Amino acid sequence: MQTVEGYYDGMNIKPLGRVRARPNQRLVITIMDEFIGPRKVAERESSRGILAKYANPELAAQEEGAWERAMLEKHGDG
Repeated sequence: MQTVEGYYDGMNIKPLGRVRARPNQRLVITIMDEFIGPRKVAERESSRGILAKYANPELAAQEEGAWERAMLEKHGDG
């Protein structure tokens, strides 16, 4: 037995995870009293690279070693 979260889009039931079921396999569907927002629905798609449009290649060089510099500035040379 498996549990898969999903939502009803007004016409169909959409799973948010992988459903491993065979054709004609019996299902038990429980309708919750909760509603999900649009963010939960969008989570089904990969978020890989979602912030790439904000990347600034010119700042990449400054990012290298930024943590070490900040620690030296905050705590001194030791």
